[in-house]
Amino acid sequence: MFTPKYPTPDTAPAPVVPLIPMPSSTVHPPACGCQRTPAVTTPAPTPVSAPVSRSAVQLTPGSLAVVIAGGAGVVLVVGAVLVSMLLAVAITGVSVALCAVVLRSLLRNHQGR
Repeated sequence: MFTPKYPTPDTAPAPVVPLIPMPSSTVHPPACGCQRTPAVTTPAPTPVSAPVSRSAVQLTPGSLAVVIAGGAGVVLVVGAVLVSMLLAVAITGVSVALCAVVLRSLLRNHQGR
């Protein structure tokens, strides 16, 4: 079920590039470093690599339980972090509102005198 499907390897032959035969009348100096090629050569066949076989992932009941428990643990931790952040924002909002009410009360009492 989880085994990957690989396409069949391309078995088309490599394109043949015609070689231009070198005339035999060409004179090469001894220090040129080139090698004379025969007039007619056939290209070497290109090696075809075999497809890589990979083992499929197999989950046993025990490892499946570990994966499910790990996922549930991650969900619980992320949920706890998000709830605590929301609670921190709510507490901050309430304290700012309380400070505003106290300051308004102090300023109103101060202006009334």
